[in-house]
Amino acid sequence: MRFIPLTLALFALAAPVAADEIGERLVHVLESGEAGASAAAFAEACAADAPEACFAAGLTGLVGGVERFSQGLYRHGAMAPRMPAAAMMLGIDPAMVSAPPNPHPEPLDYAGLRALLEDFIVTLDTARAHFEIAAQQGDYVLPIDPMAVRFDINGDGRVDEAETLAFFFTALLDFDEMPAEGADTHIGFDRADAWWFAGYTQIVAAPVDFLLAHDFSAFFEAVMHRVFPRAGLPMQDYVAGGALVMDAESDAFIADVIAAIHTADFPVADPARLSGVRERLKSITRLSRSNWQAILAETDDDRELVPSPSQTSLMPGQSVTQEVVDAWLAALDSVDALLDGDLLVPHWRFRQGFDLRAYFETATETDIVMLLAGQGALPFLADGPIADADSFAAANAVFGDDWPIFALWFN
Repeated sequence: MRFIPLTLALFALAAPVAADEIGERLVHVLESGEAGASAAAFAEACAADAPEACFAAGLTGLVGGVERFSQGLYRHGAMAPRMPAAAMMLGIDPAMVSAPPNPHPEPLDYAGLRALLEDFIVTLDTARAHFEIAAQQGDYVLPIDPMAVRFDINGDGRVDEAETLAFFFTALLDFDEMPAEGADTHIGFDRADAWWFAGYTQIVAAPVDFLLAHDFSAFFEAVMHRVFPRAGLPMQDYVAGGALVMDAESDAFIADVIAAIHTADFPVADPARLSGVRERLKSITRLSRSNWQAILAETDDDRELVPSPSQTSLMPGQSVTQEVVDAWLAALDSVDALLDGDLLVPHWRFRQGFDLRAYFETATETDIVMLLAGQGALPFLADGPIADADSFAAANAVFGDDWPIFALWFN
């Protein structure tokens, strides 16, 4: 969960400051919070075979989609769970949970939440299509200062200091050191980074699509008042009851955790969609390979988001060597083998392995507790090689405990 704000921040990093009209317009709309309203115009320019315009269409569509989704959450009063214990479990600064949500939230039902998620998926897929066009050709470099990008998070038509990437970086991310005041924080985005952004759209889309493939209405009604405390959900008036173990609020939170576990049995409502999640996951590895192919072909060194071994890294304390690249590509091969069922997921209870491909293509329900306990995994057990430390030996050796940083950086 701690990586979610960083993922959203990385989405907004790209905005060209080129001398041409497209570049100037793009940097203006991103820095003024007008990205979403400009996506259609950039899409028209993209249709005229301008790769920079395709990049701009992908970026403004993506930023606009993130804005609409965040505005929808705000409209219904979304907030972090109102419990310091929950905040710590989610990796959130406990001081942040007291931030007030929308003081006048609108009611939200299960269909309304699904509609928000559906719209977000459409936005991500549209952005991906534009990024893939922008990645095919074009010798462009589009620099931007990420700290200058603005979002209208609450939909009030204004963008203040709390709706900038600078705010997200400083308030939500656990960085040991921020760039010094006056430091050059521009990043130069090019054709390789279009592949990177296309991959990130699918990293975000896959779990959302996975959820939408299921009927999670019982879970929504049982526990989502913790996220939407004043949106008219059934248990919103009972976030604090009688004290049983610790105190009224903590005990109610424990009760909601139990309810969440009990309702974490999701019937598959759309089998084709569930099967499609596997294809989304496979597209992430394909797009990452295309990204690295483009990176390794570069001959410049212009403030690269993801550098090649011959380029300069902007990530403090992290360099990219050929060994790092080889380890990453080997890890992608192992992930593909898992998704194809050629390599099986280990299960603590069985000598056989869990076939991910069979699960995505044939599952009729996802009962998280029973999958972990074993009975729910029985239909998907298979004979064959089972993933272990050796399956990701190169990645383990090179990345070590820093693998989450590299996974987030490289996608």
